[in-house]
Amino acid sequence: MTNSDALRRPEKGWMRFGYILVLIGLVLIGPSARAGQPAIEEVGGEELLPREGIPDLRNSPPHSMHEHVFRVPVDDDDTRLVVTLLYPDGPGPFPLAVVNHGATGGKAPALQPRYWQTFSAYYFLSRGYAVLLPMMRGYAESYGTERPRGCDLARFARDNAQDINDVIDAMASRPEIDASRIVVAGQSFGGWNTLAFGTINRKGLAGLVNFNGGVRNSDCHDGDRALVEGAGKLAAATHVPSIWFYGETDTVFRPDLWRAIHDAYVAHGGQAELVDIGDFFTDSHQFLSYPEAFSKWVPRLDAFLERIGMPHSPTFPDYMPSAWPGESGYAAIGDVDKIPYLKQAARDFYSSRFLTHKLPRVLAISPHGDVAASFGGFDQVADVLKNCETKFKRSCRIYAIDNDVVWQPFPDPPPPSHYAGLQDAGAIPYLGTTKFNFYARFLARPAPRALMISPDGKAYGAYGAHAFDQAMADCQAHSARCEPYVVNDDVVWTGPGKK
Repeated sequence: MTNSDALRRPEKGWMRFGYILVLIGLVLIGPSARAGQPAIEEVGGEELLPREGIPDLRNSPPHSMHEHVFRVPVDDDDTRLVVTLLYPDGPGPFPLAVVNHGATGGKAPALQPRYWQTFSAYYFLSRGYAVLLPMMRGYAESYGTERPRGCDLARFARDNAQDINDVIDAMASRPEIDASRIVVAGQSFGGWNTLAFGTINRKGLAGLVNFNGGVRNSDCHDGDRALVEGAGKLAAATHVPSIWFYGETDTVFRPDLWRAIHDAYVAHGGQAELVDIGDFFTDSHQFLSYPEAFSKWVPRLDAFLERIGMPHSPTFPDYMPSAWPGESGYAAIGDVDKIPYLKQAARDFYSSRFLTHKLPRVLAISPHGDVAASFGGFDQVADVLKNCETKFKRSCRIYAIDNDVVWQPFPDPPPPSHYAGLQDAGAIPYLGTTKFNFYARFLARPAPRALMISPDGKAYGAYGAHAFDQAMADCQAHSARCEPYVVNDDVVWTGPGKK
């Protein structure tokens, strides 16, 4: 990825949206976590006032997350934490993922927004989990204040972990939650609290997910050493596996530091798979906020969850945006002459509109010369492809994302195979009896033309300039496998499974 204008999206939810909870019309629900404590208070999700601007709901999944917001009692005092519950469509109960927030160093905890619009939560929703997102003491509208412990960062985190455990206790009886299967995850400050949660050895806890975990306390004179020592203390009391994600361009925790933290954790008995995501824009500490990073962490997290016996497949895929293809090396972003198919008007659009627009931006093109662009939204890749097909009645493919060209040219058409005569419709595999009328219409059109077939019983014909590319684009948009059958006046199919 290129670095220009790299961190153009604020952190989803945590860095972008904030609300003040309006405590009117509170609903008392369920038993308390401990006898004598007040009941949980549910705050209507509609009763939220903007604190950092009106949310752009295009950046949220298109399906309901069934959001509920609670004040949950913890400890033996009157401390209550703001907790968001999300869960997917379909019948529960769902295994539980607890996702812990980070901290913004330049903003007081009380002024930081509620954490709920984040790809980490969307990921777990897509894998069929209910998700709890607790705000720590003093953050957003949670009661209480932080409890600094100087350089004893392990104790500091374990205090927070106990609050997280109290939240799970209080919410475990919800019908949406299966608290016998739990994964705990967190980013930065939340990642450090996640590692501390492992020391509780809670029944049902299957694993820990640490995204850029660590913490900085202003009253600790040697924060790096304290993190390394703290990691060892946490590992010694933890008996569940974990997976850690860090990057080479992390501006908060340098690579030499997070490697030392990991080494200390493993040396003291911790089970920690370390994933180095490499360079990511100008600050890999923020990689969790960008769909460009999905390929760096989603497959590895899927594999980790599978190993620990937890759900790992996209049962509800619409809660996550489409994966963004990486830079292909086909051309530089400003090399307009390298773009295939486009006529001059479309090239002018690319130069004057697309390249001058702020990030994020996605451009799709079709072999017929159509062009469509997206400049925001939850799933820009899917949206621009859908809009392009809806508008132009033909399929498009992604050419550029942000400052990268991601285009992958199609291979050249295959040579004649002599598998069958051009007029022999009965020889066409996969298509059934409807192929005769379809193929007759196809042959009635003059070359240039191309026909793709798929084992799912579908066929795609295209005509005119770049017919082969258009037929392949149409097929790939709707079928899992595409096989060329005719190019111009020749049968080119060589047998099943041959692309």
